[in-house]
Amino acid sequence: MRHLKAGRKLNRTSSHRKALMRNLVTSLLIHERITTTVAKAKESRKYIDKMITLGKDGTLSSRRRALDFVKSKDAVAKLFSIFAERYAERNGGYTRIFKIGPRGGDNADMAVIELVDTDVKVEAKKKKKEDKAGAKEEEKKKTEKKKEKPKKEAAKKTKTKEPAKKAKPQRREKKIEG
Repeated sequence: MRHLKAGRKLNRTSSHRKALMRNLVTSLLIHERITTTVAKAKESRKYIDKMITLGKDGTLSSRRRALDFVKSKDAVAKLFSIFAERYAERNGGYTRIFKIGPRGGDNADMAVIELVDTDVKVEAKKKKKEDKAGAKEEEKKKTEKKKEKPKKEAAKKTKTKEPAKKAKPQRREKKIEG
């Protein structure tokens, strides 16, 4: 029976797992959106919620507890200033997880975890057909410009200069020391 055995081990030792969670939480607080595996995202969600709750509390004790876990002064400063104001009215549920499909190398399920109500802008990826069509149009424009310039330059060169004669290649002589 698995009584009182909550959480995922993630195939790591306890110290490695703790360091991993610290790094995920710190990265999420700094960047507000990260890409990781689904299991890591779901596991880190509870630590992130605890840190934001500490930030909302705003006391010296909660700041010290947050610094003990996060280890980045910049992330803690952002937590206690920006995120405390942003989530003052919200009671939990500070993160959102999107599944984005398998990773190419090992087929692990990947996800994007982000803080809700963020200002991070996401650029939509263009479809491959649109990319190819756009790239072809740009190449055509570049080649047209290149074709126009040599014609004008060639006309100027023919009027002023005669065609250059080919120079004979020079042979290198080897020095023999004796």
